[in-house]
Amino acid sequence: MTKQNFIKGAMILLAAGIINRILGFVPRIALPRIIGAEGVGLYQLSYPFLTVLLTIITGGIPLAVAKWIAEAESRGDSSRVKHIFRTAMGLAIALAILLTTALLLFAPWIAKHVLPDDRVYRTFISMTPLMLIVGVCSVYRGYFQGKQNMIPTAVSQIVETVIRIICSLSFAYILLPKGLEWAAAGAMLGVVVGEIGGLIVMLMKHAGELRRNKNFPAENSSAAKAKPENTEPTDNMPVLQKLLKLSIPVTASRMVGSLSYLLESIFTARSLAAAGIATGKATAQYGALQGMIVPLLLLPTALTYSLASSLVPSLSEAAARGDRLTIHKRMHQSMRLALVAGAPFVVIMGLLADPICRLLYNHAEIAPMLQLMAPVGIFIYLQAPLQAALQALDKPGTALMNTFIGAVVKLVLIVQLASKPEFGIYGALIAINVNIVLVTGLHYISVLRFIGFRMNLFDFIKVGAAMVIMGAAAKWIMDHQPLSLEWINLILSCLISAIVYLLLMIWMRIIDRYDLIRIPILGQWFKP
Repeated sequence: MTKQNFIKGAMILLAAGIINRILGFVPRIALPRIIGAEGVGLYQLSYPFLTVLLTIITGGIPLAVAKWIAEAESRGDSSRVKHIFRTAMGLAIALAILLTTALLLFAPWIAKHVLPDDRVYRTFISMTPLMLIVGVCSVYRGYFQGKQNMIPTAVSQIVETVIRIICSLSFAYILLPKGLEWAAAGAMLGVVVGEIGGLIVMLMKHAGELRRNKNFPAENSSAAKAKPENTEPTDNMPVLQKLLKLSIPVTASRMVGSLSYLLESIFTARSLAAAGIATGKATAQYGALQGMIVPLLLLPTALTYSLASSLVPSLSEAAARGDRLTIHKRMHQSMRLALVAGAPFVVIMGLLADPICRLLYNHAEIAPMLQLMAPVGIFIYLQAPLQAALQALDKPGTALMNTFIGAVVKLVLIVQLASKPEFGIYGALIAINVNIVLVTGLHYISVLRFIGFRMNLFDFIKVGAAMVIMGAAAKWIMDHQPLSLEWINLILSCLISAIVYLLLMIWMRIIDRYDLIRIPILGQWFKP
């Protein structure tokens, strides 16, 4: 079994996460061109339900498996490792079968009575195999992470993403002549095939490990002798009880976000119907918002969440030592890098929304949505390190409460605004914006209260000035169109304005080489 230390393992998962985020944007661009905004809406309407069901299965089980297997491995207790794995697998399969049955039974009712567009039914049926596949795969993921081997997880994620992209786009295109509902179901079926590919990788990795253990039994037995079994009372707790004891609270915490997403989709669809918007148009508007605009806005989080991931262990260690100076230093560095990394995306998406939406999605009419959401992007990027700080400081309950408050406010605003004809889908968009700003603000107040950390106002002024100059450069290039093709001008505009912004950041001494080195993956380019 190949083990990695904490940093190496985190970097493996981080690299896979960034690759997946980039690859995952490919179908976001191509799918609207194949099935249009309305087809994307049918596809997106099923996702919140899928998210809730998968959260029940995978919310806490992989974490519990990883924790208890790592504990058993540290004692060399291979029999307990097998017991934990088999118990967790049985629990995941049982939950998956139960939820799959429930989904099959209630899918017609949900499509007809909960959502305003019953064409989503075929997509519901297409996604039913995911419960079992993802449930089994999540147990394997927890198993390998508990063994401190992150490679199977990383490889399976990349394989799943590549297969999903190919199959989703292919199936959607093949089934499009039968209607949009069939095309959306085909896209979801591609997700299922992708998950099967990821599961096959896990099965192969596990089979390979079993063969190695069979071929080298002496090595495993010597490890067990070197680490005698622990006889603590808690170790006598039944495995299933131990798994549930940890997984239930984690699942409950994650269910807040999943249920918020589910209720957001239901409330938005119902509110748009109440505003008198036709079913097809409402579905297209929701698909544009959740399937095109929001993913585009979240694209930079591949970097900002990576910064947050690197922040947690550093803050946790400093907090354990009571080193307040280091805590403030790391918080300042992470918040500043999140601000600096996210700001140029806000400028590009705000100023160049029209060509971006036209060239990426072939839907220029959704550009106003992107323009309205772009400014709050900076709050999304700052939210990640703030939430990571609360977790590292052992305040996950505070982060959960802040998220819950934001979710309640968002849902109330969706009902109040999206149901009015003069707002429509923009009412839901405003509600999402308010939620993002509110949760980020509450996280900041919480961090301020716990450790007294304050952002440097002068950093915001400098970054703001650089954003204005960068925006002017980008706009000038797009207005003058120096090259013949618009998409080349867009790339040129983004590239030159980004260089201008980076040079300004260095000139203003907002970033230096040390800051660049701290960026995961990319930082190695800046090492002396």
